[in-house]
Amino acid sequence: MRNVHRGQRAGRNKEGVMKLKKLKYIPLLVWMIVLAGLTSACGIQSEITIGTQTYTETKIIAEMYKALIEDQTDLTVDVIPDLASSSLVINAMKRNDVQMATLYTGEIFNNHFPISGTKDRDQVLKEAQDGFQEHFGFTWMNPLGFENTYAFTVRKDLAEANGYTQISDVHKDMDQMKLGVDTTWLERSTDGYPAFSKAYDIKFGQVFPMEISLVYSAVANEQVDIVLAYSTDSRLKAYQLQTLQDDKQFFPPYDASPVMRSDLLEKYPEIQDAIAPLIDHLDADTMISLNYQVDIEKKSEREVAIAYLKEQGLLKS
Repeated sequence: MRNVHRGQRAGRNKEGVMKLKKLKYIPLLVWMIVLAGLTSACGIQSEITIGTQTYTETKIIAEMYKALIEDQTDLTVDVIPDLASSSLVINAMKRNDVQMATLYTGEIFNNHFPISGTKDRDQVLKEAQDGFQEHFGFTWMNPLGFENTYAFTVRKDLAEANGYTQISDVHKDMDQMKLGVDTTWLERSTDGYPAFSKAYDIKFGQVFPMEISLVYSAVANEQVDIVLAYSTDSRLKAYQLQTLQDDKQFFPPYDASPVMRSDLLEKYPEIQDAIAPLIDHLDADTMISLNYQVDIEKKSEREVAIAYLKEQGLLKS
């Protein structure tokens, strides 16, 4: 710039020189503003990465965490969706690629560390909290209020006509009932159909193995009478289906909980306060409805999450 000024100095009047002097300082001023903003941001913000599995509810809840944390702290949050399994989420957390996720208490049955094998809900939670802290350095918070587990499911009209509210209620009609069920569940000896039949003394008249994604339409269309579904699937609402209570507690509890690296929480304890309003706040019906808005109504996970938090008065802004 100085060389250019020298070459043109002779042909400029005083006003032109003054204009160039003013222009010369504009880029410097802009850079000062940008650098000041970056310095300020680096001083007050840190980034958290939340990982989610492939299914909808974990993505919705991740967006809730993000919204609450960013609303009530100076931290910024990224969400990485569609990690294929809980084991991938856990490994990403161990590597510190991900610092936070939603996991389910039944995860302890996947051979991460020694467990008692109990199905008692409180004990399974305690073993998850103690085990993941001891072996992985993760803080496993109290549950959000719902579980996502296997659930025997019938049409609502059939449940009302026959008084079905829990699994044991179908015993009297089992010989005439057609069961539609995930193929892999039939083949599992310890927690599949053989063990279920023994626990409940129930053996259905006909059994139709199928992909679990097909069981919802199969029971809705009366191709079968009862199916084994997932307890927070949006298709329960879409097809007007009713889940039956597992009155003998055959299936292990799979209560959803926020889980995060303990070193993250030690550094930023305000995270726990930010998401605390979600603890014991989301029941199964709420989660089904939120999943429905994404899966059936095709809204985005973030849109659904923000709308729910605002409806509940959980966001400050």
